[in-house]
Amino acid sequence: MQLPADQPPSRLDTSIVVRPISAADGPVPALRLWSIRRSITIAVTFALLLVAAMLAGALWYAGWPSVKRDAMVTPSTLFELLKLVFAVVAGVGGVAALVVAYRRQRVAEHTNALAEFAHHLAHAADQRAEATQALAKAADERAKVETDRNGVRLLNERFAKASEQLGSEKAAVRLAGIHALAGLADDWQDGRQTCVDVLCAYLRMPYSPPPAHSLDTPMPANEAALSEGEIGQAAREEREVRQTAIRLIGRHLRAATEGVVSWQGLDFDFTGAVFDGADLSGADFSGGKASFAGATFAGGFVSFLGATFSGGLVSFLGAKFIGGLVSFSKANFSGAEVAFSRASFSGGEISFAGAHFAGPVSFDFTTFDGGKVSFLAATFSTWEVSFCEASFDGGEVDFTEAEFSGARVPFTGAEFTGGTVSFKRAEFSGSPVFSGSPVFFFGAKFRGGQVSFDGAIFTVAPEFDHWPEDQPPDGLRLPA
Repeated sequence: MQLPADQPPSRLDTSIVVRPISAADGPVPALRLWSIRRSITIAVTFALLLVAAMLAGALWYAGWPSVKRDAMVTPSTLFELLKLVFAVVAGVGGVAALVVAYRRQRVAEHTNALAEFAHHLAHAADQRAEATQALAKAADERAKVETDRNGVRLLNERFAKASEQLGSEKAAVRLAGIHALAGLADDWQDGRQTCVDVLCAYLRMPYSPPPAHSLDTPMPANEAALSEGEIGQAAREEREVRQTAIRLIGRHLRAATEGVVSWQGLDFDFTGAVFDGADLSGADFSGGKASFAGATFAGGFVSFLGATFSGGLVSFLGAKFIGGLVSFSKANFSGAEVAFSRASFSGGEISFAGAHFAGPVSFDFTTFDGGKVSFLAATFSTWEVSFCEASFDGGEVDFTEAEFSGARVPFTGAEFTGGTVSFKRAEFSGSPVFSGSPVFFFGAKFRGGQVSFDGAIFTVAPEFDHWPEDQPPDGLRLPA
């Protein structure tokens, strides 16, 4: 049996690229300007010096001509002087305006540089935030992987411990192992089927019921030297362990149970198990496979009362019913394929009273040679319930008040040699799917016992082979 393996930590492909800011963009751009007063003073002074130098150069080039002074200043001369003064003042003002415009341009350029630098800083901050978030996510994933690994390791350790307890010679330790394994199945979803498989495997182990419920099976070699009292004590303890396992399985298969993890939909393999008492009432075996193939129902009370078998496969193939009471009362067989083929009913009481069969159910090659099998008020609809080649050698099979509506119930090749089969007040109605009678006994052999249809109601009468002289065989009682 293979457990889910520890998963190695997955490699986290986290690639983080943070582009550095260039050296030119690294420092905060600085604006280096003189004060406005100083700037204008220096500019005006430089302009005046330049004008003076140009005037001196012009006079030097002209040979330093003398200036003739008139006794009177004419209006034209005064106007020319004023024009010269205004030109100088305008030039000085223009120089000042140029200084102001230059400073404004420098401030605007610096503002743009600061904005671009701020953009770079914001981008770098976003990259750092993304890097931090990615690192935090990677750390969380690593922590989760490590936590999962530790969790799986712990669950595996619990599984190994519980399995070891199941192998103990002491019943109390085995009982603790049963509870530990059931608790582990609740906690471990991925390993739940594995835990259930181990519980079922424990129930499939060889088991001899206590003397009061003993079977005709050989005694294990390691018990040969034990006294009868010791054997009985050990068997009763083992019976308690096994019934606890079955009780826990039934509890987890009841949909209405509150506070319990559901095990519905899982597979349950009870092949060859021995049941001498079990409570699976209300269990829902929908969706998965439930195998009771070759199981032995040896005594006690085994209850499938109100159980649901749908949407999967349920097998009682070759099961042996040899004692006690097994109840399928009010069970619902719908959608699932249910096989009782080659089963043997040789003792005890098996009740399908009030059960509903709406899926394929096979009792082919089944032997009824003892005990009582009751289908009292059971309903058979929308599918087929087959008793082909079944053998009725003894005991009692009771279909009293059963309702066959929409289902075929073939008894082809069945053999009635002893016991009683009663269809008293049973109701047979035709099926829109199948033509002919829903119940037919083609090839059936009536060699003893009693088959009674007293009070049965037929919409379509059952069909039999042609009898010599049209006389029904002895033991077959048809309705008036």
